[in-house]
Amino acid sequence: MESSVGTLHQLFDKNFLEYTSYVIRERAIPTIDDGLKPVQRRILQTLFNMEDGRFHKVANVVGGTMKLHPHGDQSIFAALVNLSNKGFLITQQGNFGNIFTGDRASAARYIECRLSPLAKEVLFNKDLTEFVESYDGRMLEPVTLPAKIPLLLLQGAEGIAVGMATKVMPHNFCELLEAQKKLLLGEEVVLYPDFPQKGFVDITGYEDGNGKIRCRARIEEQNEKTILIKEIPYTTTTQSLTDSVEKAAKTGKIKIVSINDYTAEDVEIEIKLARGVYARDTIKALYAFTDCEVSITPNLTLINGITPETTIVSEVLKHNTYKLKDDLTKGLEIDLGRLEEKLQSRLLEQIFIEERLYKNIEEETSYSAVIKGVETGLADFTAELLRPVTKEDIEKLLEIKIKRISRYDINRQQKEIRAIRKEIAGIKRSLKDMTGYSVAFLNALLDKYGHLYPRKTEIKSFSEVSIRKVALSNLVVGYNRQSGFMGNLIKAENEKEDQSVTCSEYDRLMLIFNNGLYKIIPVADKLFVGHDLDWFGIVKRDTVFNIIYRDGVGNVAYVKRFTSPKFIFDKEYRLFPEHKRSKILLISFGEEKFARVNLMPSSRARTNIIDIIFDEYLIKGASAKGKRVSNRVVRRVVSATGPRVQPVKQNLSLPGFSPKDGTTRPPDDS
Repeated sequence: MESSVGTLHQLFDKNFLEYTSYVIRERAIPTIDDGLKPVQRRILQTLFNMEDGRFHKVANVVGGTMKLHPHGDQSIFAALVNLSNKGFLITQQGNFGNIFTGDRASAARYIECRLSPLAKEVLFNKDLTEFVESYDGRMLEPVTLPAKIPLLLLQGAEGIAVGMATKVMPHNFCELLEAQKKLLLGEEVVLYPDFPQKGFVDITGYEDGNGKIRCRARIEEQNEKTILIKEIPYTTTTQSLTDSVEKAAKTGKIKIVSINDYTAEDVEIEIKLARGVYARDTIKALYAFTDCEVSITPNLTLINGITPETTIVSEVLKHNTYKLKDDLTKGLEIDLGRLEEKLQSRLLEQIFIEERLYKNIEEETSYSAVIKGVETGLADFTAELLRPVTKEDIEKLLEIKIKRISRYDINRQQKEIRAIRKEIAGIKRSLKDMTGYSVAFLNALLDKYGHLYPRKTEIKSFSEVSIRKVALSNLVVGYNRQSGFMGNLIKAENEKEDQSVTCSEYDRLMLIFNNGLYKIIPVADKLFVGHDLDWFGIVKRDTVFNIIYRDGVGNVAYVKRFTSPKFIFDKEYRLFPEHKRSKILLISFGEEKFARVNLMPSSRARTNIIDIIFDEYLIKGASAKGKRVSNRVVRRVVSATGPRVQPVKQNLSLPGFSPKDGTTRPPDDS
């Protein structure tokens, strides 16, 4: 039994590893050399095999690709549409969908495509391509295409494999080629993404192909009641964006009357605003609560050789640039070899005909004697040739027809030989300066295609919109002292005893209890907090708390000031040590606040009243003990408008007001 279980585990391990390797290398992750996934490479090779200058039915292309790709027509069709919509390698005819709206392409039998001029120029060279047998052994397919531009960085890529994923950002065609030129010349380069959906991109957190970027829609204020979205962020469509706006409107985060999508060739989404709401504020809310701003986490994972790895844009660009130089060198060397063979053939033909060497073999009776006779005749002209004469050279000379010999044009032959020598000399000069040749090649591509691919996405640094600042204050959080519950489902019924605060769902509430305990909580629907809540309100960073409390140990009152403390949600903190007689006597907020303290009467004292000017006390931490008010027992504390004045009448109707001991709510900005 144990043996069979162990065998089963081994079988699962082996099969899973093989499956994992296949999915990573043969389906989901692109290769660094040509930037393509296997299905994309097979589609392009099929289009090249079918190339005749005319458009082909996509259904036929899919069918042809199935001879190389073993995963069905739907996956091939989806990959072809996606590849063609990137706008570089495939020319479309018909409805291939819309990258702005997310609309799907028409059926494969209705649309047509062919290779773009750019693809034909930079992707294919059979002399530099390694071919292997297809999955069924009937055809040959390329291992990688000899791409002369950095396709992976140009088009971007997304894929999910087993245990890894990739998300490569697309970049601008002209910027990539200019960066390659700089690398060839030994200069430093920096590249940033460029998206077909346009919009804005903040690259502050971009780490050379990894890190994090933020993309924003381009939003225009047509008038104070109408907003137009003209460009959308990468990874979104107008459909997903309008859905997010409608969702935000339903949940009360923004207030709109209507949203209409008029997108055709260009994005145009119109948003009409509700009464009392204005465009400037709503634009900030759109960035905060909808897909008008999205965060993207790039992950530059690729296949290098046979191994997956995570790298950076600079390294990929260097690899592609040096590979371009190597491929151009190999291409020139192949062309040079062919031209030299052509020149050798022309020189042999010239000598054979002009020197009438064919006369030497007219009386020979055997084939070997004929070969020997030609070889002997050519021996005197070895110095004029590029290499020694072979038997194959002589056999080609013997295949020349009498008709061609009789019409031989010496001047024309010499002209062609001079042209070939000139080409050879040009290639040799290029091989001596491959850096200059590579830069010239890139310049030619930029001159020919650069105007077709301007930068679409504007690089811009934008500050993150604070959700709390732009959120609508549409919740009223109440506290019912009798029941001890608080929340936005609780109503403050008794205005003398209960409290309420208007806030948003993103605000944080600070609760201060009479015994000195305090904590910070998120806004809740309904929460039991007890009957001794002295004050609660919205947490603001710069709010100044002015507190007078009684220390139960010595029955002495202290005054202290502090700003909103740092906190952990729902953790309990204390303003002063716990004691059954300790309690808060007064809370007020901000600068220029005063209090009047009534002391226990004493026959020796000149006065039983002390006026507290809170601004005279230093602001310290929330846990500081504070400064003693008096050595005498404090009888009562009330708020005052200034020193040496009568106590102010307490306004019990203020939201956030605590009726105990004259406590008031913080200023409006809290």
